[in-house]
Amino acid sequence: MDLKQLATNIVMQKMGGNADQETAGAALDGLVSGNSSFDLGQIVNQFSGAGGNIAKKAQSWLADGDNDSISAQQVEAALGSDKVAEFADKLGIGREAASDSLSEILPKLIDKSSSGGKLLGSMQGSGGLAGLASKFLK
Repeated sequence: MDLKQLATNIVMQKMGGNADQETAGAALDGLVSGNSSFDLGQIVNQFSGAGGNIAKKAQSWLADGDNDSISAQQVEAALGSDKVAEFADKLGIGREAASDSLSEILPKLIDKSSSGGKLLGSMQGSGGLAGLASKFLK
């Protein structure tokens, strides 16, 4: 299982099973500008590039220690309301519900995929993706 597949499974769980794997994966792919595949590094760059308080929140998810929460509005500011609306449309949910879900999913996914301020190159050191999934769902 790769990181995109894990993220897809998490989105499917969060959405209550309203989307199949292909639909959830396509929705995630649409969050990344100019890229045809979900890339957590690109997502981090979008949050970091948003500047100010949003960038500080993204750094807290990468760093070891407590993580700052992010609002649905800040998610839209970082990713773009058009990308969030596209994500919502693909999943058949409202934009507000999509923003709320992403404000919960993405910080946890980034946090559990990073250490010492950087995304992990390989999930092997943290117990693999199965270990990541169990940490995420706690």
